[in-house]
Amino acid sequence: MRSTQVEYAKNGTLTPEMEHVAKVESIDEETVLARVADGSLVVMVREGCPPVAIGKGATTKINVNLGTSSASIDPEAELEKVKIAEKYGADTITDLSMGGDISAIRKMVFDNTTLPITTVPVYQAVVECGMKDVTGDDVLSYLKKQVDEGVSSVVVHCVEKQMLEKLKGTGRIMGMVSKGGSFTSVLMLKDGCENPYLENFDEVLSILKKNDVVLSLGNTMRSGCVHDLCDSPQMMEIKTNAKLAKQANEAGVQVIIEGMGGHVQANDIPEHIKAHRSLSEFPLFVAGPLPTDVGMGYDHISGAVGASIASGNGADYLCYITPAEHLSLPTPEQVREGLIAFRIAAHIGDSMKYGLDERDKLLADRRAKFDWDGQMELALDPDKPKGMCPQTGPCSMCGEYCAIKIMSDYLSGGV
Repeated sequence: MRSTQVEYAKNGTLTPEMEHVAKVESIDEETVLARVADGSLVVMVREGCPPVAIGKGATTKINVNLGTSSASIDPEAELEKVKIAEKYGADTITDLSMGGDISAIRKMVFDNTTLPITTVPVYQAVVECGMKDVTGDDVLSYLKKQVDEGVSSVVVHCVEKQMLEKLKGTGRIMGMVSKGGSFTSVLMLKDGCENPYLENFDEVLSILKKNDVVLSLGNTMRSGCVHDLCDSPQMMEIKTNAKLAKQANEAGVQVIIEGMGGHVQANDIPEHIKAHRSLSEFPLFVAGPLPTDVGMGYDHISGAVGASIASGNGADYLCYITPAEHLSLPTPEQVREGLIAFRIAAHIGDSMKYGLDERDKLLADRRAKFDWDGQMELALDPDKPKGMCPQTGPCSMCGEYCAIKIMSDYLSGGV
């Protein structure tokens, strides 16, 4: 069995992947070693592809969810989404396919991107075994299968019986909104057993360690609307995930904690981040969060607002949201819209964490000179604004009455 990035780091060995991360993220090599060793920085690897750094000192990363559903099976559309994710700057892809030939679809995803791929093994287990018949052994079997296929990360939901008991008395409007968490919970309830991932956690770690696959600890107890405030099941899960993350790190497995995703009112987001950070420094992955429920059709915008606050306050990894959130499987164009919105959010968050970026200054310099081509080179999505701007001179909103041009002419003696 090969050593993992964590094991190399704890032994003081700087791997080529860590060297790459140090260069790309502008972090000195000794700091990278220390952070990978203590788990605050993850180096997500995929054979033959550039590694991706997630965590302390790294830029905020973006994950794109895609995949078929039981109601919509169009592999060609998913292939287009894969290509859009790579073209427009996603850092990772999660394949959540639950319809059609799931293994074949995942292979198609692998074959058409160089990005690290994440899966949620319980999804395929439920589809192919049936919700009523799936067992704990099935869940572990599908975990092994997907690790052997070369995924870079897997999501497991470590919900406990006592969390489910606590959930009954919370009075939540939306209850449980995590799909993977609900599948795992139903398995526990129908079989009267504890979570198979928890009962076999050492085996889970051994499976992941074999290929240096990152463990992503799922967020089963997140809020489904802004009126479902942080409650005891959420706090229990935060504490459990922090404990499990430490155990994984000690075993030589890289780990990310999913937390505070879903729906969180804006002024509570910083406190949620602090709650996680008070328990651990492992990389924090958030879906959204959405700070309002009334933005239907525009939830990529609502989510980007929450994500910028989350990133700026210390979240390391964002799961994008599309305009189709809560409504339908997203189209390829909606995937693009969601990805760009979250790249903007990550950029804003990084400016809060690390200071203003030189890219903004360069674009402003070019804007002041009406250098439209130069501005497009620096835009996060150059394709969309190209069709809106003139070839030369001020934009059509101002025309000859452009403030920048008027004052430039005046100061240069042209007026």
